[in-house]
Amino acid sequence: MPKATSPRLDSLVEQLKIDFPHIEFIKGARFAWDATGKILYKKLSKNIEHDIFSLLHELGHAILSHQDYTHDIELLKLEVAAWEKAHELAERYGVSLDEDYIQDCLDSYRDWLHLRATCPTCQTRSLQASASNYHCHNCGSDWQVTRSRLCRPYRLQTT
Repeated sequence: MPKATSPRLDSLVEQLKIDFPHIEFIKGARFAWDATGKILYKKLSKNIEHDIFSLLHELGHAILSHQDYTHDIELLKLEVAAWEKAHELAERYGVSLDEDYIQDCLDSYRDWLHLRATCPTCQTRSLQASASNYHCHNCGSDWQVTRSRLCRPYRLQTT
């Protein structure tokens, strides 16, 4: 049976609580930054190193005061910025980040963006017209996407 968290992750969280007293660190089911000032981190884990990377990434969001985004490409920019901040934090806390892991994480956002931006009619990559709408410059189709970044990118064609 896995431990709730590793001693190394626990000690890092305790140090982060001291270094960033304005941020609340809460054990949860996943890693996430909540713009109300909370960082969720996993209770159970299979890969403690990845958990440490993810924790530093979420702290990067917190330090950069990331809130929300209007267009999908902005989310990718926020993710890149949080990983850049995680690199700085890793150096400060003596952690060596795995660039392959970071690129895998960023690839999940790139794939998400690619799927959402692909026209359901002609398969051309298109630009986002508004927060939940895309318009194809090739065939003129319009489609809606959900605002959620945590679910499968369904596309509802509107024309």
